[in-house]
Amino acid sequence: MRKIILSVIALTLLISCKEETTEKVREASKAVGADLKQAADSAKVKAKKVIDSSKVGEKAKVIIAKGAEKVEEGAKKIKESVEK
Repeated sequence: MRKIILSVIALTLLISCKEETTEKVREASKAVGADLKQAADSAKVKAKKVIDSSKVGEKAKVIIAKGAEKVEEGAKKIKESVEK
């Protein structure tokens, strides 16, 4: 009789603990999913910023090169006018 009662108590404890554990696992998995989504979003934003800054850098290089060409042309014109 004692074994039956102890078996029923043990079985009841296992079932009740299983329900709580399942609930905690669900909550934890939702939290991890939310954290991963947030990390992915922040990485996406950082990647966009890097891409945008590299585009700006390329544009700046082109502008500087064009500016240098204009300065050289101006210097040539001045040099030619001085030689005349």
